[in-house]
Amino acid sequence: MTKARGGIRGWSATRTKVQSRIRFTSLRLRLVVVFGLVALTAAVSASGIAYWLNREAVQSRAQDAALNDFERELQSHVSTLRPSPSQDQLRIAARKMADGGERFGVLLLDEDASGRTVSGSSTDNALNGFSLDDVPASLQKAVNKRQKITSGNQHPYHVYWQRVIDGDTPYLVGGAKMIGGGPTAYMRKSLEKEAEDLNSLAWSLGIATALSLIGSALLAQAAATTVLKPVQRLGVAARRLGEGKLDTRLRVSGTDELADLSRTFNLAAESLEKKVDDMSAREEASRRFVADMSHELRTPLTAITAVTEVLEEELDAETGSVDPMIEPAVRLVVSETRRLNDLVENLMEVTRFDAGTARLVLDDVDLADQITACIDARAWLDAVDLDAERGIMANLDPRRLDVILANLIGNALKHGGSPVRVSVHVEGEDLLIQVRDHGPGIPEDVLPHVFDRFYKASASRPRSEGSGLGLSIALENAHIHGGGITAANSPDGGAVFTLRLPRDAASLIARERDGDQGDSGTEDTEGGGQ
Repeated sequence: MTKARGGIRGWSATRTKVQSRIRFTSLRLRLVVVFGLVALTAAVSASGIAYWLNREAVQSRAQDAALNDFERELQSHVSTLRPSPSQDQLRIAARKMADGGERFGVLLLDEDASGRTVSGSSTDNALNGFSLDDVPASLQKAVNKRQKITSGNQHPYHVYWQRVIDGDTPYLVGGAKMIGGGPTAYMRKSLEKEAEDLNSLAWSLGIATALSLIGSALLAQAAATTVLKPVQRLGVAARRLGEGKLDTRLRVSGTDELADLSRTFNLAAESLEKKVDDMSAREEASRRFVADMSHELRTPLTAITAVTEVLEEELDAETGSVDPMIEPAVRLVVSETRRLNDLVENLMEVTRFDAGTARLVLDDVDLADQITACIDARAWLDAVDLDAERGIMANLDPRRLDVILANLIGNALKHGGSPVRVSVHVEGEDLLIQVRDHGPGIPEDVLPHVFDRFYKASASRPRSEGSGLGLSIALENAHIHGGGITAANSPDGGAVFTLRLPRDAASLIARERDGDQGDSGTEDTEGGGQ
């Protein structure tokens, strides 16, 4: 049984550590994600700008070179043509232009002697099939439009160009009309090589972005470890401090904010430890004082009690020798002596609970017989109705159970009035003993305080027959069994006190003891620090 319990608690402790690590990892993950997003944004921005600048540079360089060569070839081969050239002459001129350095396709258009439009194309190179259909209409219109001569425009015709996509291949298409009359020339150059270069550049920038992202993630991981490790140690130290290990301290090094936080934690822990030690010392001194006082009072009370018993016997004798004038005083002394004796006994019992020295002496008892014996010993048989089946057995401390029942039933008779009903029920592994009276009930503002020590429901009546410790002692006796007591008002009137006790107190206490040992076995041994 102990091994099984330890295994369950060990699994619970492992689960707690895993959950803690998950929470820690989530914070680490957020830092890594933030670092990654910043690095990704910077890398993508830089790569995009670099790609755009290089793209414009590559395309402009290729475009300028092609158009300049086109103009040179146009001047070299077309300007020498005779007016109204034939188609063969245009084809020969176009081939010569196409054989220039930039290797572009050429198309020449003009009118022959009969006024018919003839064309010549360079069809013997890689760009076969270059015709007027391959020239955008907007470009044709711009090339053939005569410009107005102004001070800023010295020529009626200019070279125009446009980039187009044919299939998946980009092309540069340009055109110009000979000034002073002559053919109209068009050129088309493939920009596939430049596109391939730009694609290679894009892939290189993409790989560089991915590598920078991976590097930033690794850097973020290292930074998160550096930052979060002191935070984790601080969390462990705070948890240990909350568990009562007030000597927990953090190692402090450095002068950064985390070091200041660790110093603040150490100062707070030191101040808390000092205050708790002072409070514990005062509590121990107070508890020792009550115990010593109660112990010292028992000796004179024993003698006083013996004297009061003799006086009480004289009062009850048929031919008593007590003066009738002092008989009330004698009775008062007897009553107060008994009350004082009960108070001292109760104080000693309370100090045992506070000091943790109260122990159970367990035995198997029949609840019906135990309750009946409690009622009979105090002559309450006529004022109490018992609803309990015989044969309900429980492993409890009979003396402490008798103290609980005597306080609950006595309180019901004193403040609630008879008849008082005591009922016993079995609920799973627990026993429920209800004590109900038929009095006015408990005021709502008093209910939360009925188990407080020396609590008086009315400040104007501070004196009562009891010591004010009975219900408190009953509750402590229930707690030491592993149970509890609750107070409430019945809907039908009167107060109801419900005592819940385990049927097997020994087994419950053993499980709790094994649980405490399991907890102590999983504690960290060092608070840590920065």
